Amino acid sequence: MAYVDGYLIPIPKKSVAAYKKMASVGCKVWMAHGALDYRECVGDDLKAPWGLPFTKLLKTKPSETVVFAWIVFKSKAHRDKVNAAVMKDPRLTAGMDMKKMPFDPKKMCFGGFKTLVQS
Repeated sequence: MAYVDGYLIPIPKKSVAAYKKMASVGCKVWMAHGALDYRECVGDDLKAPWGLPFTKLLKTKPSETVVFAWIVFKSKAHRDKVNAAVMKDPRLTAGMDMKKMPFDPKKMCFGGFKTLVQS
C-alpha cells in the first residue's frame, strides 16, 4: 500500500498562474527523486451541498480558491528519503523566497497518510 502526503492550500485567485508555475517545477523535482504520482488541483466546484466545504474549513476570502494536492510514495520511509532529496535539490530551492510565495504558507494544511483502500 502506498503512502500519501496531502495538502490543502488557500490561494488568491490572482496567484493561480504563479502557483502553477511553481507547482510544475515541484512536480518535476518530486518525480525525479522517485515520487510515484504528483497532483496539484485547483478548486472548481467548491459549493458542497453537504458536509463542510473546503472554503469554509480554510476560511477563504471571496478572492481566494483552494488547491488540493497530493504526492504518492511507496512507503513512509520512501517519502522521507524522497523529501530529503527534494529539499536539497537546487531546482526547488533556487530563488525560493518564502515572502514571495503565491500563497501564505502559514495557511497551508499538510499531513502524511497511510493508504486505507486502493484500487
